Parts: sequence; C-alpha cells; structure tokens
Amino acid sequence: MTLPEDNLPRHIAVIMDGNGRWAKKRGLPRIAGHRSGLKALRKLVEHAVSINLQAMTVFAFSRENWQRPDYEVRLLMELFMSSLQSEVSDLHKHNIRLRFVGQLDAFNQKLLDLIEESESLTAENTGLILNVAINYSGRWDIVQACQQLFDEQGEHAEITEVALSARMSLSDIDEPDLFIRTGGEQRISNYLLWQLAYTELFFSDVLWPDYTAKHFNEALQWFANRERRFGKISEQIKQTNVS
Repeated sequence: MTLPEDNLPRHIAVIMDGNGRWAKKRGLPRIAGHRSGLKALRKLVEHAVSINLQAMTVFAFSRENWQRPDYEVRLLMELFMSSLQSEVSDLHKHNIRLRFVGQLDAFNQKLLDLIEESESLTAENTGLILNVAINYSGRWDIVQACQQLFDEQGEHAEITEVALSARMSLSDIDEPDLFIRTGGEQRISNYLLWQLAYTELFFSDVLWPDYTAKHFNEALQWFANRERRFGKISEQIKQTNVS
C-alpha cells in the first residue's frame, strides 16, 4: 500500500487491546498474549520509524488495571522490567526517544530506576518520540494538571484551557491526530481524555498480537481521507487549502 505523503498524522495514540483474548483462543496463559503483544509493538515501532512518524503514545497499563488478578499484575511488572532491560539499547540505536507518562510513584524502585535510566539514555534522540502510558488515566491527568495550577498559583488560580493544557501530560508535543484501538472494542477507556478532543478515532477488530504494519497502514490511509474541520465547515477548509 502506498501511503499519502502530504496527509499523514504526526502523533498517533494506541490502545493495544486483545492480548488476553489472543492467548485464550490459543489455550495459552494471558501473559503469553502480553509477550506476543510486546513483539507486535516492537515491529510497529520499527515501521513508525521507517515512515518518519513524529510521536506515538501507547497505553501499556492503566490505573484500572491494578484490579486484575495479583499474579497477572506481577507478571506484567516483570515483563515491563525485562523489556526495558532488553529493548532500550536498540531503541537508542534507532534514535528513538523513550518517555513514560502516568503516576509513576506507584511502582517499585527497581522499575523506577529502569524508567529513569531509559529516559536519560534516550533523552537527546531526535527521531520518533515513543511515549508509554503506565498507571495512567485521563481523569487523573486532568486532576493533576489542576493540582499543579493550584500549587503554583494558590486558591485564586485562574483555570483556563491554556493553563491546564500546559500542565497536562504530553503538553510539549502535538496532540494526537489519530487514535487506534485494536481488539474490537469501541471506547476510549479513560485514555488521554483531554488530548483526544479533536483526534480521529479508528477502531480495528484485529487482536493486538496479530496487528501488523499492513493494518497500521490501513488506518493511515483512512486518516488521509478524513476532513478535519475543527468546528469549521468544509468550504472553509477547502478555501484554506487552496490559499
């Protein structure tokens, strides 16, 4: 598939859904699905680099995911740590900047140290920005932005969109142009609620471990055919494009 050169998203947000169901269909433990999902992410990141995508934000672990069985949470934490230990040097070689967003203080010190080391190693890289959302929720993000504002300006702080936007996670990069969720579910699930206000939403039935560059390109092609009006009408957009 030939991708359009002049209408690709700059920033893509992804919910990588369907790992557990993928494993269950194959009679495997759920963690096997998460491991396969990590492989799918690795391939997709390579593809994102090849098409010069500016930023990708993936939802790896939500605040609600703590409600899962203890053994699954423990195995996910172990998978996070092992993947950081094995993948970061390769990300660095490909000029990828790795960042984490969410309430990170909920994690143990070993994982926090690995997060800090990986962010520090890749901080000066100028290629793809790969944001990993862990212990994240969109509602938490809005609350923490409000709290920052009050901490800085006191009880008389002026709450405006501009003020809150500056204190939200990912405030230093463009908001997502395209949101992709795999696995057949059609909801945002408390993900980047503020940042997705004008994002194009694309839902795929493919379970995440089976998601490939071909599926990704189909979403990009769909996005290229969208008319993004941001409250305007079609005639205004066409006139702007002509001029």
